[in-house]
Amino acid sequence: MQEYILVTGASSGIGLEMAKQLAAKNYNLILIARSESKLQTLQKEWIEKYAVAVVYYLYDLSEPNAAKDLYNQVKEDGYLVTGLINNAGFGDYGHFVDMPLKNDENMIAVNITALVGLTKLFASDMILHGKGRIMNVASLLSFLPFPYYSMYSATKTFVLAFTETIAAELEGTGVIVTALCPGTVETPFHTDAMRLTNAMSANKPMPADIVAKAGIELFLNGKGKKIVGFMNWFLSNLPRVTPDFIMMKIKKHLASIKNK
Repeated sequence: MQEYILVTGASSGIGLEMAKQLAAKNYNLILIARSESKLQTLQKEWIEKYAVAVVYYLYDLSEPNAAKDLYNQVKEDGYLVTGLINNAGFGDYGHFVDMPLKNDENMIAVNITALVGLTKLFASDMILHGKGRIMNVASLLSFLPFPYYSMYSATKTFVLAFTETIAAELEGTGVIVTALCPGTVETPFHTDAMRLTNAMSANKPMPADIVAKAGIELFLNGKGKKIVGFMNWFLSNLPRVTPDFIMMKIKKHLASIKNK
């Protein structure tokens, strides 16, 4: 039976680059996103170029029961998923009390609820088969929660804590769970406001394909978590040696719009 790697958020950014690199390594793929035209184009291109099986499903992971519905559809169609990359996610920038509550709820649904559901459902199958790999995409902000990114920081802090504890629980089952922790990456994720912050000037975004390459190496061969880039590693460790009140002042400055 053919094995597949399922990638969420596969139509752009890091997800697209990771899926492309997996296809180039001859892995069969299940792509999840909301843009059918993009997924159709990728499916056709990669089947022709890499001679791999590529299927896709259109899902909005912010919808109630999205993870269970997607899992059931994959099972019903007879695909064996031995790899899962929970990449789908989004963030926003602004003062917490000014941001729409619905946006916060959708962020929690995509970044946490769907990720947890897909991990639980597919990990259960992987345990039965005695093998599998799951990688959850966290963030540099898992270590450095930033003001004005309050909801995003909180969801990604959850993702890292969840991933590390689940990885420990699944030791010995044949299922490896890892966390990719990128810093800023050059993708459509960033809003105009984000690009005007001090942080974006001080720590330039990394190319998506470079981050994806590190992610694929971790997913296929690694364990634990990986922070991509030396500067991001350095920043992630600042809280270890910097008092909290000073650290928050630094983060607030970095998260602020330049010249404000």
